[in-house]
Amino acid sequence: MPSSPFSSLPNTLYFLSQIQKCIPKKWKQNPSNKPMIGSLFVSLKNFASQGQLKQAFKTFNSIQNCESNDSFHVIVVSLSRLLMCCSDVKALVHGRQVHSYIVVSGLEKHSILVPKLVTFYSGFDMFENASYIVCSSGIREASPWNMLISGYVRSGFCGEAISMYRVMVERGIRADNFTYPSVLKACSEELDVVSGREVHRDIEGSGVEWNLYVYNALIYMYGKCGEVDVARKLFDGLRERDAVSWNTMISCYASGGMWKEAFEVFDCMQEEDIELNMITWNTIAGGCLKTGRYDRALELFCEMRKCLVHLDPVAVINGLGACSHIGSLKLGKEIHGVAVRSYSFEYDKVRNSLITMYSRCQDLRLATVIFNLVQVKSMITWNSIISGYSQWDQTEEAFFLFREMILSGFEPNNVTIASLLPLCARVANLQHGREFHCYMIKCEGFEDYLLLWNALVDMYARSGKISLAKSLFDLLSKKDEVTYTSLIAGYGMQGEGKAALKLFKEMIASHIRPDHVTMIAVLSACSHSGLVTEGQILFEKMSRVYGVTPRLEHFACMVDLYGRAGLIQNAVEILRGMQYKPTEAMWATLIGSCRKHGSTEVGEWAAKKLLEMKPQNSGYYVLIANMYAAAGCWNELAKVRTSMRDWGVKKDPGCAWIDAGAGISPFMVGDTSKTQSEEIYPLLRGLLKHMKEAGYVACENSYMEYEVIEEQTK
Repeated sequence: MPSSPFSSLPNTLYFLSQIQKCIPKKWKQNPSNKPMIGSLFVSLKNFASQGQLKQAFKTFNSIQNCESNDSFHVIVVSLSRLLMCCSDVKALVHGRQVHSYIVVSGLEKHSILVPKLVTFYSGFDMFENASYIVCSSGIREASPWNMLISGYVRSGFCGEAISMYRVMVERGIRADNFTYPSVLKACSEELDVVSGREVHRDIEGSGVEWNLYVYNALIYMYGKCGEVDVARKLFDGLRERDAVSWNTMISCYASGGMWKEAFEVFDCMQEEDIELNMITWNTIAGGCLKTGRYDRALELFCEMRKCLVHLDPVAVINGLGACSHIGSLKLGKEIHGVAVRSYSFEYDKVRNSLITMYSRCQDLRLATVIFNLVQVKSMITWNSIISGYSQWDQTEEAFFLFREMILSGFEPNNVTIASLLPLCARVANLQHGREFHCYMIKCEGFEDYLLLWNALVDMYARSGKISLAKSLFDLLSKKDEVTYTSLIAGYGMQGEGKAALKLFKEMIASHIRPDHVTMIAVLSACSHSGLVTEGQILFEKMSRVYGVTPRLEHFACMVDLYGRAGLIQNAVEILRGMQYKPTEAMWATLIGSCRKHGSTEVGEWAAKKLLEMKPQNSGYYVLIANMYAAAGCWNELAKVRTSMRDWGVKKDPGCAWIDAGAGISPFMVGDTSKTQSEEIYPLLRGLLKHMKEAGYVACENSYMEYEVIEEQTK
């Protein structure tokens, strides 16, 4: 037995210091004091339950002075109440004085007081004291051991709880249905399935009455330790089930990412009309978000509103997350209203989710309003709004917010850079991209975020700096399909199809499986480089060798491949033979190819198909008009212009931008709003003159030329 930790216990209670006979040698019997001592005990009990420690001690003094045939029992129960009160109000010193009184009274092994002492010391994480009390008490009941084990678990000392259970078993103390749930929870937290199985065998061989609470704990333990099949077998074999049983089984599947099975259990739970709590609703709704079942997540949110009076912030966040992914602004606004009415709007996580929802639904004005309402902005808040503007290519606003974030004392993290780097790639903003590159090299912690390095490769590749992209690619110790795809796409845009194919073969040799985006990139590279045969072979191998089912985008690449090579009939066969309905862009691709290669008949057929779709993209009408103008079909050209007018399609004016070092400056066709326009246009005319002298000849009979002349005339 361990040595006693109580050598420093106080000798006597402070409030008994004036009593001459602090510890009675015998408990005298005086029947006349029975009503008074009963009344005093009730008062002490009330004072103790209300946390009035001083009054409870004074009442105990009075009880000491009243002697009756019940005094011994009353003293014991009163001490029990005092210990409970000391535990509740966290009065360590006073509790130790009570313990001192108990020891001097010879009551330290009393079956009523030992569990209370264990609870008291466990509340202060003084487990050495608590375990000594239990081990030295000699009590053969499980109650004090249960208190000690549950105290260990509650304070996070799960390994010690398991050890104490083994000591209990070794001493021949028979565990009961209050012991097993605590020790099983300890096994769960420690992921100690070996000890869990040991406890399971003890349960089966103990002969104690079957208890649902114990078996729910067993199911949870096996699920937490990854033995989901065992947990399910126990669940299926239960004599009866309650809501905890169902929720535990769902939790087991959810923690293992087995969402299909979790959904099935949830559906059965609803069919059997089992009461659902908020945690279960939120777990399943969160699972729907993770598995892309956004519509189902919104359905669950609506069901929750019907079944529950109050929705918590997690439910609101799940609903907003679903709206963000499907772009449902209307439903998002309704959930915003629910958040305000349920007071969930006050939580920062809810506001951050609202910012994300409005941003993804392209309502940046409301996203900014919510952002400005957040008084104390966190890193997540800044990242949410910056990501929103970056997503919709709002370059100036995104970088303005980024600068504001820096001025507010925040350092960009991986999420911030992951939001802005793709924007740099899309708008070819090399200056900011290089700054981020330097920051990532300078600061520690970004080495393992392959997503960021992939974004850098993509940025350099898109910006035409293919050699820089390749150098960075070669420096990466770890690569995935995104890394390869980014560089393959870069080679394709530069017309280096053979280099793209070589890199693709290297990817396959590295046992990195291409996905559908990789196949789009490599097919596009073949298209831009005129590698028809190679493109055909890759397209045929897609599903058979690489396991990628051809999508609409892959068929579009093949139409472009054949069209650029002048194989118009092959392109037509692709359009007619695929299981998808051709898009506006695919018809436009075919029209452009027909114009280039003089296939007027197929071009007219494709033009009719495109016009039947009544596209709102003015560029498609310009493309059709160019084809008719090149073929001299002026009547058809006039019909195209009439269709544009009838369908309300307006041609967007040409727009370009330039980064002169002090920021990005956009300008329109014929724009004279710039302060230096009087210097710019003479320079532009001079450049055009040099271009003509160098041999550049504009396309004759161009519809665009016709349109410019018409606008100048007006």
